[in-house]
Amino acid sequence: MILTVFRSRLNPDAQDEYKQWASRMSTLATDMPGYVSHKGFVAEDGERVTIVEFESEEAMRAWATHPEHVAAKKKGRSVFFTAFRVQVCNVLRDTADHWSRTAVARPIL
Repeated sequence: MILTVFRSRLNPDAQDEYKQWASRMSTLATDMPGYVSHKGFVAEDGERVTIVEFESEEAMRAWATHPEHVAAKKKGRSVFFTAFRVQVCNVLRDTADHWSRTAVARPIL
């Protein structure tokens, strides 16, 4: 399992356009082979965190290099975000009691 943690701060002037792009990226990601889930959170201080799970590094890399996702990342760096950080991690342990691995989470827009 590969986990990507995407932290960002949204440019207030780009919120409406960002929502459209985020919705499209959510749809695309869920259709990617090897996709497991994604979920977004917004902290009280405005920091946004999205956690994305893929079954393998190859599946995550296919998502990272998808042409529409590449365009969205460029747009994010130039327009949508005032700051961001991406961390890609191998999951060392995954223990669950009541979480459903088939549930699809949608990002908070």
